[in-house]
Amino acid sequence: MKLIILDRDGVINVDSAQFIKSPDEWRPIPGSLEAIARFNEAGYRVVVASNQSGVGRGLFDMDTLNAIHEKMTKLLAQAGGRIDAIFFCPHPADSTCDCRKPRAGMLREIAARFNADLRGVPTVGDSLRDLLAGQEVGCELFLVLTGKGERTVKDPNVPAGTRVFADLAAVADALIE
Repeated sequence: MKLIILDRDGVINVDSAQFIKSPDEWRPIPGSLEAIARFNEAGYRVVVASNQSGVGRGLFDMDTLNAIHEKMTKLLAQAGGRIDAIFFCPHPADSTCDCRKPRAGMLREIAARFNADLRGVPTVGDSLRDLLAGQEVGCELFLVLTGKGERTVKDPNVPAGTRVFADLAAVADALIE
C-alpha cells in the first residue's frame, strides 16, 4: 500500500494566522485538489494529519470543523479525488497531549489504523512541527513553500534531507512517474 500524509492548512488550503474558522474561510491552494486526485490515481492512500487547536481554544466547534472538512471533501470529489482519512489534534498549543505535532502521536495513530510502517512514507507539511513529527517516525519529509513554508525553509532546525517544493502539485510531479 502506498500512503502519503498531508498537513491541511498551508498545504491543501490557504492558511490564516487567525485560523480557518468556517467553511467560507476554507479555500484550496491552486492545484492542490488536482494533486490529491493525481495521488489517488497513482494508487496512494491520502491521509490528512492536522493540528486544529482552534477547537480547543473555543474559536470553532466540532460541527464547524466537520463542515470545513465536508467542503474540502466535496470540492476534492469535484476534482476527481478523495481523502482516505482525516486525523486531527483538537488540543490547544499549550497542551501536553501526544497527538499535537511536533509530537508524533497522530502519525502513530495513522500507522496503527492503516497497519503501516511509516518509514519512508512521504509526509508533506509547511511548518517545522509537521517535519519534526514525520522525522520522529521515519517519514520521508517534504516541505512546501505555501502557507508557512517560505518562513520554515529558513529555519536552521529543518531536518537534513527534507525535500523542498513550491507546492503540493510540485510534490505530486516529483513522486508520480
